[in-house]
Amino acid sequence: MSRVLSAAAIIGAALLAGAAEAADPAAEADFYRIVDVPIPEGVVLEVGGLTLTSTGQLALCTRRGDVYLVDNPLGEPQQMAFHLFAAGLHEPLGITERDGWLYVTQRGEVSRLRDTDGDGRADQFQTVADGWGLSGDYHEYAFGSPFDRDGNLWVALCLTGSFTSEAFLRGWCVRVTPEGRVVPTCSGLRSPGGIGMNAVGDVFMTDNQGPWNGTCSLKHLRPGSFQGHPAGNRWYDAVKDTMGPRPSDPRSGSRMMTEAKRIPALVPPAVYFPYRRMGQSASGIVCDTTGGKFGPFAEQLFVGDQTNSTVMRVYLEKVHGYYQGACFPFRDGFASGNVALYLAPEGKLFVGGTNRGWGSRGPKPFSLQRLDWTGRVPFEILKIELMRDGFLLTFTLPVDRSSAAQLDSYRLATHTYIYQADYGSPEVDQTRPVLRAARVLDDPHMVRLYVEGLQEGHVHELFLPGIRSANGQPLLHAEAYYTLNYFSDRQ
Repeated sequence: MSRVLSAAAIIGAALLAGAAEAADPAAEADFYRIVDVPIPEGVVLEVGGLTLTSTGQLALCTRRGDVYLVDNPLGEPQQMAFHLFAAGLHEPLGITERDGWLYVTQRGEVSRLRDTDGDGRADQFQTVADGWGLSGDYHEYAFGSPFDRDGNLWVALCLTGSFTSEAFLRGWCVRVTPEGRVVPTCSGLRSPGGIGMNAVGDVFMTDNQGPWNGTCSLKHLRPGSFQGHPAGNRWYDAVKDTMGPRPSDPRSGSRMMTEAKRIPALVPPAVYFPYRRMGQSASGIVCDTTGGKFGPFAEQLFVGDQTNSTVMRVYLEKVHGYYQGACFPFRDGFASGNVALYLAPEGKLFVGGTNRGWGSRGPKPFSLQRLDWTGRVPFEILKIELMRDGFLLTFTLPVDRSSAAQLDSYRLATHTYIYQADYGSPEVDQTRPVLRAARVLDDPHMVRLYVEGLQEGHVHELFLPGIRSANGQPLLHAEAYYTLNYFSDRQ
């Protein structure tokens, strides 16, 4: 979409140009190696969901409506073997297991499947829940989560055409209880690309750029919340016993935090993914709960991107009861457009991709790959925590004190987005906060940045081209983007 940019936007774009280039997959491969899972000839494997079963097989569902089981998925590629388990489903985008059943989220229902006669094919299919509408529009996807701590499945329902809500509860998230009851949980969704939990079990989704979404983002699905797109709010009267009264509609042309202060139910995105630099179609979500088997990023989230064929990393913290935090580049170079992610307890990340319907940087029409940690620790920004007067940065390796104390080792700029009914938003309201000091703490993994001019409701873009580790390494990824919705009282 063509737009006239302000002088500040042009200056900001020039400042950040170095970070817009794709990461070097060869350098990333020193730390995280991509392994191709061999797909049998003739199989179209547009993966929509992934999970490991209690038998150690990888179960996956595809956009074509198939369910496959893969033997030895944690082994070498030559040890793996595919088996068709079921076919004829309606574009499933979520799969998980419980009590010998595979639970699959289709467009119109959550189903469960199992093999009762031991021949390796599902012969029993049951509808668990189907309490939402379906019009036949191509974009009415339904993304299903793993089971939460209460045994519920969460289902994120795309709008009709990603613009309107022509069928019941389109643009909502619902919970499916163990008994099969559908519980409306959040309104305001536009075009989810994935759904998953963090380490404490709170549920998040990715939503994609479009009307009322200036860029792609990660959103906390707080029960009872409004997530920002008002088209689906037409259904509040039908679910008022669960959700309460309809929230006020947002004002187009405003800013997210302005409207969040006016509309109590509106929960701002926890993390914005700057468009193109961090992707264009945010997708699957997994949390590293492997206890260090996947590297140094314990309890952080990993988020796919379909267009850029990447996996991003997210660190979250709570400020005044709301999630916000930073996103970082993590791994580039996947073969197709990443949609589904699954991180095995053994520390291996499975990534399934497709480019049907949207182009992707990865050239293949579909793919299934595994990301293995090599055991080497990259020099990265581990996390960014907001302080009252700046940021506390923690690194994966000790820093060189001299380079980390130099102010010219850092660059800092901010922007936000127009909260509007029009499609997307340019980056607006750019500022240049002033870095007053950088101090390496007694722990050489930690650097305190003192900043004047933090901006509420802005993405804070940090670039650290001059930082070196204690043994002279540059950062593998020198950029990070912190979404500051609420100021911190932390000193």
